[in-house]
Amino acid sequence: MNFLLILQAASAVATSASEPVQTEMNLWTMAKYGGPIMIILAVMFALAVYLFIERLITINQASKDDPYFMQRIKDYIYEGKIDAATKLCRDTNTPIARMIEKGITRLGRPMSDVMITIENVGNLEVAKLEKGLSVIASISGGAPMLGFLGTVTGMVTTFFTMSQKAGGNILLGDLSVGMYQAMVTTIGGLIVGILAYFAYNYLVSRVDSVVKILESKTMEFLDLLNEPVK
Repeated sequence: MNFLLILQAASAVATSASEPVQTEMNLWTMAKYGGPIMIILAVMFALAVYLFIERLITINQASKDDPYFMQRIKDYIYEGKIDAATKLCRDTNTPIARMIEKGITRLGRPMSDVMITIENVGNLEVAKLEKGLSVIASISGGAPMLGFLGTVTGMVTTFFTMSQKAGGNILLGDLSVGMYQAMVTTIGGLIVGILAYFAYNYLVSRVDSVVKILESKTMEFLDLLNEPVK
């Protein structure tokens, strides 16, 4: 009886050993076969995601508009409460508030001086909003190129393996490492590049919308200064 159990166990072991091990294809497997370039692509992807979220939060905060802000500024200026208007701008702490605050400090000077001062502050505020966008743009262009570099190195690895076994039997498994690296790095580079490209263009469109808001509020403030006191 024990002898039969031993035979059955040995047969099961032999059967399991003869069966090929099936490896499921997933993102982790693809990344593992992609080589060191996949690590660089992963870092680039993480950086792009971080910058996208951070810039999106900053732009959303900058685009907030208080419908009563300009009316209160107008009332303070007409009442001669310049300090109160300045304090309101500092408490609001938005790009348009900082622009208006700078314009208030130039009250009494020629309108051209006020306009130039506000425009300079506006340029600084827009530059703050665009901070980091160039990095996302670089990732969108650099990631596919890095993926193609992985393709080239993978093909070089494949041909090198073939040259080492010239005249002998070349198994497909011997070539799979280089071929995996060639294909996987291309896929990874394109995925990172495409996502970064769409993220960059979306953020640029949001910055443009904030710029339009700043321009409209600036014109409203200048019209306020030119409006005769009732």
